[in-house]
Amino acid sequence: MKFEICVPLLGFENVKQVSLEKIDDIFMKMQSLDDEHISFTLIDPFVLREYDFEVPDSVQELLSINKDSNIIILNIVLIQTPIEDSVINFIGPVVFNTDNNLAAQIILQDSVKYSVAEKISTFLGK
Repeated sequence: MKFEICVPLLGFENVKQVSLEKIDDIFMKMQSLDDEHISFTLIDPFVLREYDFEVPDSVQELLSINKDSNIIILNIVLIQTPIEDSVINFIGPVVFNTDNNLAAQIILQDSVKYSVAEKISTFLGK
């Protein structure tokens, strides 16, 4: 699936279009269509933990999200060896609207529940 990025990915403002492909039931790969050297591993946060936040109204408007929209929320993972040392960014989820192929990264403000770099090992075996 291809998506147009409506709100730039932090640090990757030149990435305007991406493809999203499933790796397995938990992981997905987001590949830049603007630069073949840029790709991200994403994870479904809901399989790891309780995860809730409000998508800001401005982003809902940009992505044309309403109560009937089909959205996917994923988080960027920095893969390490061993895999248990990999870290997940829970502060900057990426929201994908699969109805119109628009996506945006949002930054959760004032979050005390989530961090920018939480070890995946924290959630394994739960």
